[in-house]
Amino acid sequence: MNTPPRILAIAGSDSSGGAGIQADIKTVTMLGGYAMTAVTAVTAQNTQGVQAIAPLQGDMVQAQIASCLQDIGVDAIKIGMLHDDGIVQAVAETLADLATDTPVVLDPVMIATSGAALIAPETVRTMRNKLFPLATMLTPNLPELEWLAGRELRDTGSMEQAAAGLASEFDCDVLAKGGHTDDERIIDILVAADGTAERFDHMRLATRHTHGTGCTLSSAIATLIGHGQPLGHAIRLAREFVFRAIEHAPGFGEGNGPLGHQGVGNP
Repeated sequence: MNTPPRILAIAGSDSSGGAGIQADIKTVTMLGGYAMTAVTAVTAQNTQGVQAIAPLQGDMVQAQIASCLQDIGVDAIKIGMLHDDGIVQAVAETLADLATDTPVVLDPVMIATSGAALIAPETVRTMRNKLFPLATMLTPNLPELEWLAGRELRDTGSMEQAAAGLASEFDCDVLAKGGHTDDERIIDILVAADGTAERFDHMRLATRHTHGTGCTLSSAIATLIGHGQPLGHAIRLAREFVFRAIEHAPGFGEGNGPLGHQGVGNP
């Protein structure tokens, strides 16, 4: 029997099950990984928005991470919603001693699909200073990339330029997700630290059921890298997994509904 890759998801809990830790666990499991978690915050949310957020203390987040690393070990890490400075500092301190070859996929979660802010504005600076230098890959969507770049980005050209700036600054790969552009197809752009770029695209699905797509994609990439897949192929398979999960969406909720992870086999 093959040993599954050990994937640690550091993120917030979504009470409705569509995004956050819940989406991470579903994704890692469906892709044959072993899911571990460090919960950063508890949210009351559904397909229509985020009603309440209760962040955990940084030392508790730190303790969860340490417990997993010291006993189970880890093959790849996915980081999602961190919410505040204390949590960012705690995660950075705990991960600073990781083996340098441990992949860290950082999804800089700032805005929910519903448009609700999920991170304190002052925490963005702390995240850039403390966590971005530890990341193997950043996976911002367009609104998050705009926030990080400090300017409006409306096409794939400007999106690629902004991603290249981040990749160069933090010596990491950046996957800029183009789902919010006006392009006819969804175009994601992977930019390496040396400026080389690769584009991935697929048709758009006419659906409102996209809650948790970013969480699912970053967890899928981390899991597939943990399996030993080369980065480009891991991204292609992860995008296919998300696409098929959208196709299998159960149709729950009155707003941005959850994906159908349960309906997707291995891509």
